Amino acid sequence: MNRVNPKKLLNTKWTAVMPINKEKHFIITKVEFDEEGEVLGCVIEAIMNKREQAIQWQNLQDSNVWLQGWK
Repeated sequence: MNRVNPKKLLNTKWTAVMPINKEKHFIITKVEFDEEGEVLGCVIEAIMNKREQAIQWQNLQDSNVWLQGWK
């Protein structure tokens, strides 16, 4: 289980455990907050081809899917 602080997500680096389309390394480029400061969602960008996708930040806590940093 990865320890993720939702308020410090922006610009954090992640490695996909099972790369898809040779995309393995990612960075969080956008984080959306509500009025109370809770994270609504975030956008993760593949380093290799700059493809972006929206993800739920809670998915980053699963160490079977994501590793913190670039491994």
